[in-house]
Amino acid sequence: DAYLPQRLLDKLMFIYNYVEMARVTGVPLSFLLSRGQSIKVLSQLLRKAKQKSLILPNVKHPGSEQGTYEGATVLEPRAGFYEKPIATLDFASLYPSIMMAYNLCYCTLVSPEDVHKLNLPPECVNKTPSGETFVKSNLQKGILPEILEELLAARKRAKADLKDAKDPLEKAVLDGRQLALKISANSVYGFTGATVGQLPCLEISSSVTSYGRQMIEHTKKLVEDKFTVVGGYEHNAEVIYGDTDSVMVQFGVSTVDEAMNLGREAADYISGTFINPMKLEFEKVYYPYLLISKKRYAGLYWTNPQKFDKMETKGIETVRRDNCLLVKNLVTECLNKILIDRDVPAAVQYVKNTISDLLMNRMDLSLLVITKGLTKTGEDYEVKAAHVELAERMRKRDAATAPNVGDRVPYVIIKAAKGAKAYEKSEDPIYVLENNIPIDPNYYLENQISKPLLRIFEPILKNASKELLQGSHTRSISISTPSTGGIMKFAKKQRTCLGCKALISNSDHTLCSHCKGREAELYCKSVSNVADLEELFGRLWTQCQECQGSLHQDVLCTSRDCPIFYRRKKAQKDMAEARVQLERWNF
Repeated sequence: DAYLPQRLLDKLMFIYNYVEMARVTGVPLSFLLSRGQSIKVLSQLLRKAKQKSLILPNVKHPGSEQGTYEGATVLEPRAGFYEKPIATLDFASLYPSIMMAYNLCYCTLVSPEDVHKLNLPPECVNKTPSGETFVKSNLQKGILPEILEELLAARKRAKADLKDAKDPLEKAVLDGRQLALKISANSVYGFTGATVGQLPCLEISSSVTSYGRQMIEHTKKLVEDKFTVVGGYEHNAEVIYGDTDSVMVQFGVSTVDEAMNLGREAADYISGTFINPMKLEFEKVYYPYLLISKKRYAGLYWTNPQKFDKMETKGIETVRRDNCLLVKNLVTECLNKILIDRDVPAAVQYVKNTISDLLMNRMDLSLLVITKGLTKTGEDYEVKAAHVELAERMRKRDAATAPNVGDRVPYVIIKAAKGAKAYEKSEDPIYVLENNIPIDPNYYLENQISKPLLRIFEPILKNASKELLQGSHTRSISISTPSTGGIMKFAKKQRTCLGCKALISNSDHTLCSHCKGREAELYCKSVSNVADLEELFGRLWTQCQECQGSLHQDVLCTSRDCPIFYRRKKAQKDMAEARVQLERWNF
């Protein structure tokens, strides 16, 4: 336990990143752990102001006094499954570039009255799309643009050094430095728009976003006007989506190489229409590409026409911790079949098989565990939540092992009376395993997997809901019998035949009269079953030993976030039950 935090620090390079961030921003290391982004920008402002013999005002603004401003543009997506390459054009450091190009700063902002009073000629001021006025750099160079220029220039040098570095330690330091410089540059815009911050100035932040919106619209128009059949190209280009600092273009070509060439041509052409240092860059191609809605898409990511780099997803349930693992696995496998294998029917069949396994109780419990954080005590929650109510029930059972505030609470949804709320049906997975409590498959089908699946398949299938969630694969349901609680309190256990499960009147017998002739076969089956379960448990145990770093110590891990933990517990329980069955053979 003492060694693990050190290993995490080394793996995630926290020390390098924090030291470089402190060096770049000029704040104590402790501020990076206890303070937000604003103090970093303020520190850089103070440092630069001191060099210029300027004083920053100490002004406090109530959070609601300055109101809000319009954010970035998100072009309406043309949802669908695109089987032709989609080129992505990105603005390099969009918001910092805008602030540098148009000299946006506290000390360059002037009111219309000041423009008239100082008799400033039109060629010496910038009128932003949001209606604000800033003087150009030939009259007064802004402090914020200077800070940004230094940060981005330093990042460029750090990235160049990183490319040439050979020593792992040097690489870690340089990577931490360039990351710190990038975060610092991107934080400046947010600092000016934080109305509860140290030095808010919505005139700057609203001007930045208004220029950003203008540039996205300008890029869309230029692409669709230039790359046309009339202009000598094979197809008419179409911008299918745009978000904040990038646009996605379908040039109509059928190969990744052609899309890359057209993407580079478009980026160079459009960059020539912008003020330095604003620049549009060709970054990647998605092929094929599944566009679901705003900020939700998936595609194969290509930077080389020979082979795709990876499958990239955004806004899709492949990374969320508050979904059960089944959702992540199902969505990931479907995307693999659709995007990599290009086999939509296989993806549909995989979904049907998974739903059938869920309804027939063939699903591993570890795939159904949902985990949520307990941020406060039960009384402090206004609305009853499944994990909160379960924590209270577990506290009544055993206060020593119950989750505390700050812990993550794993739970599954079990069968209950019709109309019961989700918070009444949540239960501890270990308790469910030990007592063989039936899971509620309909809850998982309706509340966990149906919406993510429909989001993926609706752009592809005409009637996705009917094809995926209705049919023969949903008509058979198997429910396990609980070993405790409910009517089982009044049930009397009786010995049954190990072959056909018929009741046996004599408690000393193992088989009924009908199965007596198959004694050798059934005994071998019992022995084989125990051996298989012992092998499964041994493999899971070894996997846990390897995870904890020792093959010679008992497994002490009780991580409820790990699916292997539940599989190991279930294998242990099944193995114990199989051994009891084996001991019934009286040879």
